[in-house]
Amino acid sequence: MDYDKTAAAILEQVGGASNVGALTHCSTRLRFTLADGGKADVEALKKVPGVMGVVSTGQLQVVIGNEVVEVYQALRRLPGLAGAAAPQASAPGPKRSWGAVVIDFIVGVFQPLIPAIAGAGVLKSLLLLLSSLGWMSTKSDTYIVLSSIADATFFFLPLMVAGTTASKLGVNRLVAIAACAPLVLPSLTALMKDPGLTVFGLPITNVAYNSQVFPSLLIVLFLALMERFWTRVSPKPIRIFFVPMMSLLITVPVGLVALGPLGYNLGLLFTGAILWVFSTFGWVATMLLAMALPFLVSLGMHKPFLPYAINQYSTTGSEPLYLPASLAHNIAESGAMFGVAVRTKNGDVRSTALSAGISALFGITEPALYGVTIQNKRALWSVLVGAGLGGAYVGLTHVAGFAVVGPGLASMSMFIDPTNPMNIVNAFIGFGIAFVASLAASLMFWKDSDSASVEAIQERTASQAPAAPQASETAVAATDVADSELVSPLTGTVIPLIQVPDAVFAGGALGEGVAIVPSVGVVHAPADATVVTVFESKHAITLRTDSGAEILIHVGLDTVKLQGAPFETLVANGQHVGVGEPLLKVDLEAIKQAGYDITTPVVVLNSARYGLTPLADAEVEAGRPLLALTVKGEADVALS
Repeated sequence: MDYDKTAAAILEQVGGASNVGALTHCSTRLRFTLADGGKADVEALKKVPGVMGVVSTGQLQVVIGNEVVEVYQALRRLPGLAGAAAPQASAPGPKRSWGAVVIDFIVGVFQPLIPAIAGAGVLKSLLLLLSSLGWMSTKSDTYIVLSSIADATFFFLPLMVAGTTASKLGVNRLVAIAACAPLVLPSLTALMKDPGLTVFGLPITNVAYNSQVFPSLLIVLFLALMERFWTRVSPKPIRIFFVPMMSLLITVPVGLVALGPLGYNLGLLFTGAILWVFSTFGWVATMLLAMALPFLVSLGMHKPFLPYAINQYSTTGSEPLYLPASLAHNIAESGAMFGVAVRTKNGDVRSTALSAGISALFGITEPALYGVTIQNKRALWSVLVGAGLGGAYVGLTHVAGFAVVGPGLASMSMFIDPTNPMNIVNAFIGFGIAFVASLAASLMFWKDSDSASVEAIQERTASQAPAAPQASETAVAATDVADSELVSPLTGTVIPLIQVPDAVFAGGALGEGVAIVPSVGVVHAPADATVVTVFESKHAITLRTDSGAEILIHVGLDTVKLQGAPFETLVANGQHVGVGEPLLKVDLEAIKQAGYDITTPVVVLNSARYGLTPLADAEVEAGRPLLALTVKGEADVALS
């Protein structure tokens, strides 16, 4: 994937940088808060290379998959967007439904907490595993210090919630943390117990706020009102201290007397309601939730479970419903994907299913959901079978999770219960049931002839029929070429790759090769090959030679930003080309006038397989020998 190209296309389809109020990402999705949601072209977004799906539930969520971090970083580099990359108050725009606003707020507050909570929780479970195996004593200094990492994370959870809520509301984060700090200040909490405290004559309820999430949320909501009010009425010269002073002076007493206890009780009611459903319906609730998760996750509607899961776990140390159901669903997605990979005869679907199946095995299901499951009813049926049976088993055996993290193969230690060794055993059995059932169902149900994914790929391939080369762009005459030789794709001056003024190419991050400063604006095939990718911005092309070498020809440096203007493609994806056949036509002068370097790297992407020997002097003509490739392990001879 060309991250810069994908990022630029996504930004264009969401309405440009000026339409982005906030941008964050989770493990698989870019999450946009837009000033005007109507400006986003959802259908065009779905067609951007690298985008697996689009969900709009208040936030605009663009599903990327495992490469979301790279695309997010590429977005942040785009002009005008860096300021919106950090979460901030949503920009004003068209009125949204209350449901959309609530979900957007929940995601903005609780999603950023997950890495810290997941890391601390899994660390805690691993320490429990080490102690249960007798490899580390719970009384050792090392165990105590490492365990304190997880303990401190949850003890100071109210302060982390204050920070994420402030970011979402556009409030000063440090002031928000200061407003919630008294909730866990040891000297103050000790006095709440004995003899008890009052403020302005009002009693402060004795509540243990450590590990709580809802009290801080309510306090920062109130702080936001105070901050806006005092900013509006305060003289500008004294705002720097007057606004936070007055905001804290009012917010902290109100928080201790009213909002803190209210948030604590709301948390109890919310968690109690979900646990009532679980205790009433038992394993049926776990089974139904596991089967509902494909639909909830695909719509982004599973996020409202986060406040419950975090509050339940941080309060009691375990969670008995959402995490076990998620285990059954995640592994069912994996099993179904591996079944599809075995049954399908379509190479693109097989590649997608294998990659998505591995991701789901480790707890990341969006690539499977958007790449295969939601598009194909037979895959969906397979997931539902595995999720239902796996969910029923973990529900019947009362499996509970002991870390808030996406359940998967690498995080199974989250089901270690020091008081119940069978908890993790039953979790693994549920894992196996979900995987085997969905795999078997997928092998039974899947048919390429009934697959929307296969049909879409066939339609796309048919619409990309090879374009006939223009009469003026004829193939160059190539000299006799050995199977292990590449001829020059361009006429120009050859320079070592290390001299290219681009760290990625010069450092060999993409592979070894050479670079050419072209004098003629036609790119030719360096060998008999198949066109793998013609980039949408037309500035680069990748080929796979008949002998197996993977070649990237990247015309100019940073020319992706030209959005294809100086380029004309003469071939299409999947087309077989002969050595010397024209691939691209390039307006070199237009690139120079736009301020870009025309140096063109020619890189062997799988160069680890080969020894490369330069065959050209400083000047080379298109079609003349450029590089010899010797497969490593064979005789080290120069081929000419």
